[in-house]
Amino acid sequence: MELSDLLGQTSEWLKGTGDSSDIVVSSRIRLARNLEKIPFSHWANEKQKKQILDIIKPVVINHELMKEHLFCIIDELDEVDKNLLLERHLVSKEHIQPGGSKAVVIKNNETLSIMINEEDHLRMQAIKSGFNLQGAWDIVKVIDEDLSGKLEYAFSNNWGYLTACPTNTGTGMRASVMLHLPSLVMTNQINKVLQAIAKLSLAVRGFYGEGSDATGNFFQVSNQITLGYSEDEIIDSLSRVIKQIISQEKQSRINQLNNQRKMLEDKIWRAYGVLSNAKVISSSETIDLLSNLRLGSDLDIVNGINSRFINELFIIIQPAHIQKVAGKKLNSAQRDEKRAEIIKDKLKK
Repeated sequence: MELSDLLGQTSEWLKGTGDSSDIVVSSRIRLARNLEKIPFSHWANEKQKKQILDIIKPVVINHELMKEHLFCIIDELDEVDKNLLLERHLVSKEHIQPGGSKAVVIKNNETLSIMINEEDHLRMQAIKSGFNLQGAWDIVKVIDEDLSGKLEYAFSNNWGYLTACPTNTGTGMRASVMLHLPSLVMTNQINKVLQAIAKLSLAVRGFYGEGSDATGNFFQVSNQITLGYSEDEIIDSLSRVIKQIISQEKQSRINQLNNQRKMLEDKIWRAYGVLSNAKVISSSETIDLLSNLRLGSDLDIVNGINSRFINELFIIIQPAHIQKVAGKKLNSAQRDEKRAEIIKDKLKK
């Protein structure tokens, strides 16, 4: 499998399927693990980081789940290819920074990616479309259990799995759900929801996770505490909160349809009009307009466009994807022109 093959397929988490996929874009489970008797990646020297890669790589790429995979040494990629992986949510922002014998192994359908020498020696993540934390956990649990028999994990009977960041110590699990909440934003209810989430020791981040803003009405909600809880307890606790948020967004959408239908329809069709006719458009404006269009599709205001189609657009209009499609590096103005062209062509089909 080659990196360019990613452009010709739809990531599993973009397919617009699964429970509550009109509101929940994706569900992700990430596990942090470290090798015993080797310093964490931030403290390890280059020789030790190379040792970590040499130990982990053969075990991962030969696993049954990764039979068909893409393997990338991060420092061997150019900036466009690094950001392509980031835009597809296969690596973190930190992982694409230079140095440190960093690598990633990606399952061919993109449901599973494994980062080597990120903040921790090993970070495994599974992503599923829709509200399906259990499905993501079922995937990553299998490979984690198998790797634990072949790698010596850093583990304490008192503290659980030892991690570079103390907040990950314990299960090493981060469960997260990507939510599309345009109605709660439009009706100015979102701040109350976010404040309630914060009181429950949950983290709220943007489309690209830690360090990113909530653009396009997308909010990633995840657990912050892993110590003292089992994996099932973390999933169950987060799931209960997510169900409440889904219910609030659904009710808000119903209220808007009943009380502000014309205003809502106008906002949605204006978004469609700009996207269909713009000659130049930035990524930030595109994301906001696509958010409105996705809402219109979910509410059957706009027919012939489904969530999968719009989810894919959210990704292919990102800077690295646009440059890969163009086959060359583009400056900001050139990307804005190419973005408008791609959107127009997609909407005509």
